[in-house]
Amino acid sequence: MSEPQLILTIPNGSVTATFLGVEGLAKRRSPGSGKHFSGRSILIELACDGVKPGFNYFDEGGWRDAYGDSVSALASVKAGARTKTALSNGAFGSVPLSAYESCQLVKTGGESLPLGAPKSLVSYTSHGCNERMNPEQVAQTIGRPSPAERTPRLYMVIAPVQFLMLSNLTPEEYAWYATHRPGKVFRQVMFTELDHDVRHIAAESHYNEARQELVEKVTKKTKSLVYDDCVNHIPFQHWVGYHNNAEGGLYVADRNGLTLYPFPAKIPRAWDKCAG
Repeated sequence: MSEPQLILTIPNGSVTATFLGVEGLAKRRSPGSGKHFSGRSILIELACDGVKPGFNYFDEGGWRDAYGDSVSALASVKAGARTKTALSNGAFGSVPLSAYESCQLVKTGGESLPLGAPKSLVSYTSHGCNERMNPEQVAQTIGRPSPAERTPRLYMVIAPVQFLMLSNLTPEEYAWYATHRPGKVFRQVMFTELDHDVRHIAAESHYNEARQELVEKVTKKTKSLVYDDCVNHIPFQHWVGYHNNAEGGLYVADRNGLTLYPFPAKIPRAWDKCAG
């Protein structure tokens, strides 16, 4: 029997101890055919030596012992259980991004696609933020060149909450803003950029109004469109980067920097053809 692993499941935010591996766990938790169910997810292997986590969870105020629960779950798997829940919820915000070992996208039927090795896009050293900053000021603060032309981008935030939004910010700028903005700060954020073919998920009039507001208001940087179970409504092929026509994939960030898990250079045909 292989050594137990700890696997983080997004968007529901659970950590599972298992010896099945990411692919085995994906199949085990799959609800069935993509023609009849919706159950897309992201599975992340976490640093672990088979006995204890290879990282420290963030302090959550003592309402649960995440580290101790993970050790107990690993021990249960070591004793013969195929899977054991270590954390049932809220794990995205309590597991540091540095604990991520690998990342896979999972379709409803349990088919998994390993993403590429993580690529550090930018480190953040300046942390002063206010709501009145315009996009150019955000770019200057993080030390990145401002785009010659700003066209509103469509993003899907996956964790800690799911929603669609339009933004005048690049991924590097948005990640900084999301992890620094006063009153609405995310400790960590996971998101992807979408092609605009999925605008139908929001009312067309709402989409157009939001886009116009971003164009006209100098200090406006983001405009939320839909709060919903977005991951299950938008196929992976609508994520920017899927077709290798632009940089994209799965972005994860905290206040220290932004990392990209890119799509593989070639999407396997078997994965591409699977429903769900």
